[in-house]
Amino acid sequence: MIVRRLELDFFRNYPHLEAEFDPRVNLIYGENAQGKTNLLEALAYLSTARSHRARFDKEMIMLGVDEAFVKAEVYARQREFTLEARLSRGKARQLWSNGVRLKTAGELAGIVTSVLFCPEDLYLIREGGAARRRFLDNAICQLRPAYAQALAEYSRLYEHKTRILRDWPENPSLLATLDDFNLRMAQTGAMLIHYRAHYIRRLMEHAPAIHADFSGGREQLGLQYETVSTVTDPLAQPKFILPQLLDHQESHRQAELDSRQCLTGPHKDDLTVSLNELSAKTYGSQGQTRTAALSLKLAQREIVQAETGEWPVLLLDDVLSELDPRRQAFVLNRIQGGQVFITCCEEEKLEGLEGGKAFHIKDGKLI
Repeated sequence: MIVRRLELDFFRNYPHLEAEFDPRVNLIYGENAQGKTNLLEALAYLSTARSHRARFDKEMIMLGVDEAFVKAEVYARQREFTLEARLSRGKARQLWSNGVRLKTAGELAGIVTSVLFCPEDLYLIREGGAARRRFLDNAICQLRPAYAQALAEYSRLYEHKTRILRDWPENPSLLATLDDFNLRMAQTGAMLIHYRAHYIRRLMEHAPAIHADFSGGREQLGLQYETVSTVTDPLAQPKFILPQLLDHQESHRQAELDSRQCLTGPHKDDLTVSLNELSAKTYGSQGQTRTAALSLKLAQREIVQAETGEWPVLLLDDVLSELDPRRQAFVLNRIQGGQVFITCCEEEKLEGLEGGKAFHIKDGKLI
């Protein structure tokens, strides 16, 4: 998978940008707050129609402007694609592939897949479950269009149910709709659990081996999926998971009404990580948890290659400067093959990566 060309209009701090990239290594350098991360954000957005640091699309539009435009020419699945996204403050975003308007963001899945690695990801193990759910969601959405659609639907249902639980004491008639939302959330949630369980099984095939190589065989990485307690087999088909979710909902019904919060469902899932059978979050050192996070991200990249036969576009956002020389060397050694974008503050030669192009970014412009 290769991004050949990118065009931006009023995206973040870019009034306009046109750039053609190397199919191997692209070094994006410049001082802080000049737009390096914004460029990588735009590239990643065309994989999932989601940003790793913006909750709403309007946050990516330049201040004082109503619309932003992102366009990329990419090569994937032995075909050429032109992907476009128009972001608006007043209207829903619009997405196109080769001139055809896409109905949902899920239709982007599988066209061009990217793996984004930023400094915050180094704290993936130490953070709460929400960070690890985002990691799973972003990875699975790019491989499974049905998951992306189910995730969007579940998020919509969750927001509705949350409002019902919050407002029902003042408006008791809202409770008439609660059972319907519970059923639809359980149906959609069963799909999320099924897909997450299967993806974590794939992670378990790749990440422990990477971590063992990383640690010189001294540490054993373990992964475990934690979901709704009544689900006996997360790998089962959704139709078998559904009644177990409904049972859990019923047992928590009164607690949800009393607390006025949604207490049951895969929105509370987690991926627990262990090192030598001890909780990495609780007992792991900073170096160990960083190594574990690196292993998960590199495993994500290998899963894409195994599934599609192509390396995903790898986006390294200033992550190398956060690593010691040994970890830098390990990462650079593992990413041979495929297109890579690396941001840093100064133009430098990265040992182990040959060829490529360098781009100097200053104040939202390509110098």
